[in-house]
Amino acid sequence: MLKNLLLIASVLTTLPAQSAGDFITKQTQDFKKEKTKFDLYKKTQEDEFKSYQEAQTKTYNEYIKEISEYWDDPKMSTKKSWVSYTKDKKTRTNVDFEKKTIVLETIASSKKEAKERLQNALENVVTIDTKRVQENDPLEQKLAKIKKPKSIITGEVEAEPILSTLIFDKEPTKSGLISYVNRETKDSKIKSHKSNKIKNKRVYRLNISMPKDATMKRSKIYYQEVKKQAKRQNLPISLIFAIMHSESSFNPRARSHVPAYGLMQIVPRTAGIDSYQYLYNKRRVVSGSYLYNSKNNITMGSAYLHLLYYKYLKDIKDPDSRLYCTIAAYNTGAGNVAWAFTKTNSMRQAAPIINSMTSTEVYNRLMKDLKYDEPKHYLNKVSKRVGSYYKLYG
Repeated sequence: MLKNLLLIASVLTTLPAQSAGDFITKQTQDFKKEKTKFDLYKKTQEDEFKSYQEAQTKTYNEYIKEISEYWDDPKMSTKKSWVSYTKDKKTRTNVDFEKKTIVLETIASSKKEAKERLQNALENVVTIDTKRVQENDPLEQKLAKIKKPKSIITGEVEAEPILSTLIFDKEPTKSGLISYVNRETKDSKIKSHKSNKIKNKRVYRLNISMPKDATMKRSKIYYQEVKKQAKRQNLPISLIFAIMHSESSFNPRARSHVPAYGLMQIVPRTAGIDSYQYLYNKRRVVSGSYLYNSKNNITMGSAYLHLLYYKYLKDIKDPDSRLYCTIAAYNTGAGNVAWAFTKTNSMRQAAPIINSMTSTEVYNRLMKDLKYDEPKHYLNKVSKRVGSYYKLYG
């Protein structure tokens, strides 16, 4: 824009007065036309994405309705748990990465039938990788059929272990896998209750505990990528791990109601757009499948942390104070962080106040005056985990 104005100014000095006026009028009209075209393009993109998002929500809700025909509680994946159903919807697995439990349930006519289904489900869940989950999940298959706007960035989910490296020290042999499954599905461990949805059927349930060090083992899967992005964005490795742990407990299928997706819980319309534009100099919306790719997710999440620390909160001088504000902002936004100090959403007004305080005072103010309880708990958890992951990874 500045170059265009300078060019116009130089041309004006060589034009008669009347033609100079005409020239300005024409340029103004051209600028208005270009702006109108851009605004129309932007609105078209927003309308297309809105329609796509509405179609996704409709498909998601229809799937829940289908599940409700079989289950009293149609559970779906959350930030900390990965829930999956078989195609017939009569068997489901619920892997809770925070509680470190695997819950298997099936609707069957007899314990013998149930045990066979539970064994198949357990064998599948402890060996399946992220790529096969994306390809085989009934809901993902339905969502994949929705026509995507050209402006949405999609991606392939790469094959990474989910539970196999937690359960087994090395890749199990067929006999080793069978031995594990038989041990965990003894008759005494299987409980049941009458189905309220299907006549003459019972719901059989099996609870299995993961190893105590499951969270640490899950984190190791992502060490190389976290290390790479931490260096790229000039961030502590421990910060990225602490955020990831707090957001998803390293659940690669994490999905919140917002919706936010993946390990670092990226919201496509907010942090997703900002991060993609910063990384690739293009304003784009990314899809859920793009964010279920762990490398994409860690790249985007690390980029957003960079934007918070080095751009949105850059006027905060003390590095520890800025780190506390960055952690809180990742959860609740920079505007809500400013509100804790000024009762406005202006970081420009908040920065001088923050700079007049010690980092401990800043932390205490955030814990006291952040608008909501969730970011307070989040700041507390992440701050503690930064120290833990520093000891683990440096």
